[in-house]
Amino acid sequence: MSEKNREGKRTARERLAAERQKQKSADKRRRALVVGASVVGVLGVAAAIGVVAANAGKDKEGASGPVVGPSGAQGKNGLVIPVGKDGAKSTLTVWEDFRCPACKSFEDAYRSTIHELTDAGKLKVEYRLATLIDGNMGGSGSRNAANAAACAQDTGRFPKYHDVLYQNQPPETEDAFAKDDKLVELARKVDGLDTPAFRRCVQDGTHNGWVVKSNEAFQKGRFGGTPTVLLDGRNIYQDRSMTPAKLKQMVEAKSGG
Repeated sequence: MSEKNREGKRTARERLAAERQKQKSADKRRRALVVGASVVGVLGVAAAIGVVAANAGKDKEGASGPVVGPSGAQGKNGLVIPVGKDGAKSTLTVWEDFRCPACKSFEDAYRSTIHELTDAGKLKVEYRLATLIDGNMGGSGSRNAANAAACAQDTGRFPKYHDVLYQNQPPETEDAFAKDDKLVELARKVDGLDTPAFRRCVQDGTHNGWVVKSNEAFQKGRFGGTPTVLLDGRNIYQDRSMTPAKLKQMVEAKSGG
């Protein structure tokens, strides 16, 4: 073989080796890019999940806010709104939900008797608020109405606003109490309640955290539903023979007439 031919073959082999090395380098760079893109993608998904989780936590935390009880609240953890004199011989504990139709029925039937007995100093009522209907039907009317009632308590006008809410209760399936404007509109039926401070309290949900704690206490109590009405610890709402006249008789008997 001539020297010229051997040189030509060697040159061809070198070009082929160089081409193979070039291809290997290209493949290596491509694999690096694919891996890098995959890592970025995973990190991006992880970051997105982290943001969602963080936002979910913030939403959960901000759903109720700080626990700010209304003025004059009593009882364990300050979850009771009292009406009547502390020295009354009888105590009526009423667990209620402002969206609850059965609660409205109870209030409509017993309202005047309860007012008569509290005004006479013979009965103290401890109102405890729940949000059962929000949980069952969805919405936020139970919570928002309870917050507004707590705002009314801050001004000493809870009893009248409490009654107005039940007298103007919307159908259970209509979450009208979820609207701040509706709650403020009803406040105009109570003299002196519709003030800038009351509106801010309603709109800011000042007592929402307190309402959540109150509902948690209701759930822990394992009550059958709302209303739950206890006279000195005895569940009288379950007593089918109970009437406003019978309640009055029981309270007056304990107070000495």
